[in-house]
Amino acid sequence: MTSDADLIRLANSVLWPGFLGDTVPAWLHDALADGLAGVVLFAQNLTGDTAALARDIHAAGPLALIGIDEEGGSVTRLETAGGSTLPGALQLGILDDERATEATGAEIGRRCALLDLDVVIGPVADVNTDPRNPVIGVRAFGSDTDLVSRHTAAEVRGIQSTGVAACVKHYPGHGDTHVDSHHGLPQLTIDDAEIDAVHLPPFTAAIDAGVLSVMTAHISAPQWGPQPATLNSGVLGRLREEGFDGVIITDALDMAAIRETVGIGGGAVQALAAGADLLCIGNPTNPGEAMHADQDQLDYRAARDAIVAALRDGTLPPERVREAAGRVRAMAETVRARPAASAAPAADYDAAALAERAIRVRGGAFAPFPDAPALVLDLRGRSSFAVDSGASHVARALAAGGAIVAVDAADRDAVADAAARALADRAVLLVDRLDDAATQRDAAAVIAGAALGSVVVNVGVPVGEPGVAVVDAGAASLLAAEAARARLLAGSA
Repeated sequence: MTSDADLIRLANSVLWPGFLGDTVPAWLHDALADGLAGVVLFAQNLTGDTAALARDIHAAGPLALIGIDEEGGSVTRLETAGGSTLPGALQLGILDDERATEATGAEIGRRCALLDLDVVIGPVADVNTDPRNPVIGVRAFGSDTDLVSRHTAAEVRGIQSTGVAACVKHYPGHGDTHVDSHHGLPQLTIDDAEIDAVHLPPFTAAIDAGVLSVMTAHISAPQWGPQPATLNSGVLGRLREEGFDGVIITDALDMAAIRETVGIGGGAVQALAAGADLLCIGNPTNPGEAMHADQDQLDYRAARDAIVAALRDGTLPPERVREAAGRVRAMAETVRARPAASAAPAADYDAAALAERAIRVRGGAFAPFPDAPALVLDLRGRSSFAVDSGASHVARALAAGGAIVAVDAADRDAVADAAARALADRAVLLVDRLDDAATQRDAAAVIAGAALGSVVVNVGVPVGEPGVAVVDAGAASLLAAEAARARLLAGSA
C-alpha cells in the first residue's frame, strides 16, 4: 500500500502555490523539500532581494518552477511599485510590428532569467472581442484573430529565446466575456464554430511556436456542460488533440469561479482529472481583510489534502497525477538548463520609442499643454486582481507634480465639482473605460463640455469617445503614461 508520505509527495509534484512575505516560510521550505512543483510570485513577495529569494527557493527544491505574471503594460509584478517600463500587448498590437513584439518578449524573459525565475505567465492569447471585458482589455493584442495569433507567437518566441518558459493564457479564450473570473464564472454565449474560428487560433499559433505551457480559463459555455474549461476534460482534451504535449496549467484555483463553486480542493482534484498538469493555487492576499495570517498555507493544504484524499480513495488515478508530474518535471529540467542571463537588454531595444509610436489621438485637435504640473482628474474605477495595483503611477506621471483628484464617475455631484475645478485649470481626464456602457465616458463628456481644452487620456481599450480629444495610451503603465504626457506637451499636431 502506498504510504501517506508518498501520496503527499505525489500531490506536491503538481502544486504551484503562492505565499506570504519576501522570504521562504517554513511550511514552503518543507513542501519544496518534499517535491513541491514550485511557486508563483506576486507583488507582496518582491519587496526584498528577489534574486536571493529565487536562489533560496531553488536551494530547497532544485527543480522548483518559479512563475510570475510579467506581461508588460498594465500587468507587472517586478515593477508594481512604480509601473511597468515595458510595452503591453495592446500597445504592441497597435504597432503591429512582430519584431518589436518578439524583442519585447525577449526583454521580459531576460529580466526574469536574470532573477532566476523560470516561467513567464504570458503572453495573453485572448482575442478581446467584447470591449466591456473587465479582466482582459489592454492585456490582449487586440480584437482581430490574425493579429493576436501572429503577436502571440512572436512573444512566445521572444520569451523562450532566453530559456524561460512562456505560458499562454487563457485557453480556450477569455476575450468574449464581460465578467471577471476573479469574482464570478463568466459564461460564453457564442457557439463552438465562433470559438474555433475566432478564439482558438492564437493558441494554435503558440503551440506551433513551441510554447512550453498553456493556462486554462475559468469560463463556461452551455454546450460544454456545467463545468468551466479548467475542470472540463472535453475542453482540455482539445489541446492534446492539437498535438500539445506541454504543461497545462490552471488559472488560480482561489478565484471566485472555482473557490465559491467547488472550492480549492474540489477544483484541484477535478482539474487534474480533466487533464491539467500544474495547479496554480493563487495569491493568498486576494481575500483582503478576510485573509488569515496563514492564508498561504491554508490554501496550499486545501489543494494538497484534497488530492491526497482522492488518491487514497481511488477517485483520482495515481497514473494521471504521475503523468502530470512527468510533464512538469520535463519543463523544469528544460528551463533549469538554460544559459546564464544577459546583464543588459539588446542594444537596439527601445521600449520608450515603442510606447511613443503606439500613442493614438482621436476625437479632435488640442493645443500643447505647458511643460508644468498638470491637474489630473482620475475617473477610473477600481483595478482588477489581475492588475494587482491601483496604477497610481499613471496619474502621477501625467500630473508631473500637479494635483490628482479621484472622481467617482457615477456620482453626478462629484462630476459637477470636477467640471468646476477644470474650468479654472485645464485638466487631463484619466479614464480606462469609454465603451457604451461606461459611466466614465459620460462623466468625461460633462467635464470636457464645461472645461474646453481638457484632454482625455485613455489607458483602456480604444473604443467610444466623449466628444473631446482622446489620447489613447494603450496601457495603465508608467511607460504608457510617460508617452501620453509627451504627446500632451506636443499637442495633437
